[in-house]
Amino acid sequence: MEEADSVNYFDPLNSTVPATKIEITVSCRNLLDMDTFSKSDPEVIDNTLNPDFVRKFVLDFFFEEKQNLRFDVYNVDTRSSNLSKHDFLGQMFCTLGEIIGSTGSRLERTLSASSGNIPGRSCIYFMRDFLASLNHNYNISSEHSFLELSSPLCVSRFTICHKTEVIKNNLNPVWQPFNIPVRALCNGDYDRTVKVDVFDWDRDGSHDFIGEFTTSYRELSRGQSQFNVYEVLNPKKKGKKKKYVNSGKVTLLSFKVESEYTFVDFIKGGKIISHHTICVLYVCPGNPSQPTSLHYMSPYQMNAYAMALKAVGEIIQDYDSDKLFPAYGFGAKLPPDGKISHAFPLNSNTENPNCVGIDGVLEAYFQSLRTVQLYGPTNFAPVINQVARCAAEVTDGSQYFVLLMITDGVISDMAQTKESVVNAASLPMSIIIVGVGPAEFDAMEELDGDEVRVSSKGRFAERDIVQFVPFRDYIDRSGNQVLSMARLAKDVLAEIPEQLLSFMKSRGIEPRPPVPATSNFPSVSTSAAQKARNMHA
Repeated sequence: MEEADSVNYFDPLNSTVPATKIEITVSCRNLLDMDTFSKSDPEVIDNTLNPDFVRKFVLDFFFEEKQNLRFDVYNVDTRSSNLSKHDFLGQMFCTLGEIIGSTGSRLERTLSASSGNIPGRSCIYFMRDFLASLNHNYNISSEHSFLELSSPLCVSRFTICHKTEVIKNNLNPVWQPFNIPVRALCNGDYDRTVKVDVFDWDRDGSHDFIGEFTTSYRELSRGQSQFNVYEVLNPKKKGKKKKYVNSGKVTLLSFKVESEYTFVDFIKGGKIISHHTICVLYVCPGNPSQPTSLHYMSPYQMNAYAMALKAVGEIIQDYDSDKLFPAYGFGAKLPPDGKISHAFPLNSNTENPNCVGIDGVLEAYFQSLRTVQLYGPTNFAPVINQVARCAAEVTDGSQYFVLLMITDGVISDMAQTKESVVNAASLPMSIIIVGVGPAEFDAMEELDGDEVRVSSKGRFAERDIVQFVPFRDYIDRSGNQVLSMARLAKDVLAEIPEQLLSFMKSRGIEPRPPVPATSNFPSVSTSAAQKARNMHA
């Protein structure tokens, strides 16, 4: 496995926060003995059949993506870089989400090999993010000015990581405090050079360069003191004028480091997106046996409903402790009496609507299409209220609920649904709506509060908890369903981490301590370690 390359730097044209960095440590136990007189060999560490690899893999974590990993283990007896020259011991497949979502942040799996199964283990550790809060003041001969903070990309290149607001008509401006992620400022290297440029603002964009100075996170962390008063120097003026001293001074007024909890921090403390995660199918009219139906059960490919379920569910289930999903359908007549239901278990079990994994949900979905009659009207409110009642019972931050709704766009109870969303916005839950088919989704867009927060009877939603996307915007033109599902999942799940964090922050909830890791793997004995030669993973 190759180590992830480099670090994500701040792009001034893209305001997204850098990805959470995940550090993976790999260990193996009970590797096969491939040699007659010597033990098998992993990383070029002293030979052992129970290696704990020193090298760590640093990866960018994106909740909304299915990040597949493969670990290959080889027995190395020569210096050749050609892996085909070495003995293949086994491999293990998993996703980064499975490692993060596993108990104690440690995933244990069996290595697969042609000669049998070998116990293996992958361990993962996390780095916490911090924000540096900065406030600058400086005296300079300029009436309209601003600052640009830059972090080095390489020896001679810098990239802008923050630009202050422009202070106009003031020779002694004081800028508003601002937050910078430590990763963007110095990537965790407290001694890395941080360059600050001072400009005189011009309306036409041709800002005049006043001067610059350099500092570092470590220097800034001293706070307001004699060490944080900086002379602003203009290299050109300094080279031309013998009596040039400086172009003014910048004084740091305050500096504060705050813990900025991430989605991963809450995942580490336990399964907050747990078995309470609920997937809901919206069943539209049409005969599922006919190609014209959006629920058409083709023997050759999945319909849009199944694709949306699989795309979103396969990612969410990595963070679910027991992989049980309560799955419901709504908008159908149920046997035996044809009663209309707006929330019926897909598995027909009213006492236990749970399906095992997303494959279980898909199986129940297809089975329901053979037994129920698709029928309207379609009411969203009952399902939202049902999940909201569950979420209202667990508001201590230990659980977070995600409701997935798949719809063709027809909604019969908009007023009630808006009221349900407003009420649910104060609870630990998010609502994902995927629109399928050619319908106009104006009503769904209204529920997605990106532009205007949802309101009902004069009350506005406390948070934006609804994410809506039309599936047709993500369908690959070449017909590649895997690519279509990946595109959908990436966009539809992108807001979940921030929505979860907004609830936790609004309630003052901090992450719980990481769950202790448990393992039944044998410890490495001294005698075994002494027998080793070289091993490589």
